[in-house]
Amino acid sequence: MNRAVMNSGVMDYDRELVYTMDEALTMVGFGKFQALVLAYAGLGSMADAMELMILSFIGPSVRSEWGLSSRQESLITTVVFAGMLIGSYASGLISDNYGRRMGLLSIAAATSIFAVLSAFSPNYISLIIFRMVVGVGLGGGPVYSSWFLEFVPVRNRGVWMVVFATFSTIGTIFEASLAWIVMPRLGWRWLLALSSVPCLAAFILYFFTEESPRYLYAKGSIADAQHVLKKMATINETQLPSGVLVSDQISELDEELTTPEGTSLLSTIKNKNSSPKRGIFSFFTLLSSSLIKTTLLLWIVYLTNSFLYYGVVLMTSEFSSSQSKCGALVLHSKQPTDTSLYRNVFITSFAELPGLILSAILVDKVGRKISMVLMYSFGFISLLPLMFHQNELLTTSLLFGARMCFIGNFKIAGIYCPEIYPTSVRTTGAGVAAAVGKIGGMICPLVAVELVSGCHRMAAIASFEVVMVLSAICVLLFKVETKGMELHDTGCA
Repeated sequence: MNRAVMNSGVMDYDRELVYTMDEALTMVGFGKFQALVLAYAGLGSMADAMELMILSFIGPSVRSEWGLSSRQESLITTVVFAGMLIGSYASGLISDNYGRRMGLLSIAAATSIFAVLSAFSPNYISLIIFRMVVGVGLGGGPVYSSWFLEFVPVRNRGVWMVVFATFSTIGTIFEASLAWIVMPRLGWRWLLALSSVPCLAAFILYFFTEESPRYLYAKGSIADAQHVLKKMATINETQLPSGVLVSDQISELDEELTTPEGTSLLSTIKNKNSSPKRGIFSFFTLLSSSLIKTTLLLWIVYLTNSFLYYGVVLMTSEFSSSQSKCGALVLHSKQPTDTSLYRNVFITSFAELPGLILSAILVDKVGRKISMVLMYSFGFISLLPLMFHQNELLTTSLLFGARMCFIGNFKIAGIYCPEIYPTSVRTTGAGVAAAVGKIGGMICPLVAVELVSGCHRMAAIASFEVVMVLSAICVLLFKVETKGMELHDTGCA
């Protein structure tokens, strides 16, 4: 819907039609242009998921070939998460201060180049270095979601973000399939090389991407933002609203109709939406009085989600171990080097598909907050019976259900986080939250592996239940429900 803004002169008024970013995106609609954006962002997300999933397979083979200790083998995984801690923060700063495309380029370059180099590692030290740099690139995953989010109209935005999230699950399943085929026949180097193909594709296709119009507007580049919007409308075979692009904060502008003579309204808008703060100041903005509560709650939710998701994956392996000394019933009895490892990982990865479908149904129906609370509740119920030994079928079903809930919550939080932050710090906020989440991934082995293998099954499950309750409380403390809400370019949602 167009609005009219009046600039007052001495004795006359000039009436001009204007429209906001969200009105433009609504008119443009979700069409061919957004489908192309989704395809590229999805490819990047799928490539990231594959590079993470590969950690489940190469460790034992590398250890056997190079005679590594168990600590050296585990370090191959640890350095990737350490790199992700760095990359999550760095990519957010780059994207908020130098553009979403610059963030995409840094991710694509780091992952593609060093993923390929990993396959040709001459020794253990070089493999560690290459995989850590790959981890830096993987840490930029939130840039893909933030970039895609800023092209999507408000209506059904949650559903489209869940559709985007399915690409990471596709990557997980595809990597498990690839490992099942490649590892027993060709070995870990070929798996690394073939798994890097999506990363290389993302790097090549980067040169066809467009900058986010919302980011351009937040930087004050009104003409560039309108140019991208016109291109979107042309490809979608739709039209932009009539008039000039103005701030979403139209109510504030309506109070300033008495702009001094000769002063351009668009200049005023541009000044009000100053360019994002540089460097470390973007981080401090997250801790400002208007954002600190949201930021801290998001950090807890991201940390607990990583703890729960990666924890249940590790627990599945522990419960499946034929070497259990605690009298647990097992899911399978073959050695982990057998092809059954790849088959079982492949099967359990499918738990993520119904989790994403359930998320897509809930996220725009009942809202982000209630969806997350429901997922925690279902996850709590799924894990509770596992405090005691169950038969094989029930154990498998309960773990399947828990993983379904945790991946769903992981993705809903990934939608909520970039929605709640203003454009000026959106990818920094999402990146830092993702970085904090990696700490949960590092902690979870202490519970999911050490406690279970040490015959403290009840304590392990109880720890997971407590974490779920804590995270659900944090979700309820969020002030804002972003369902159907327009994205904010300035200020706090």
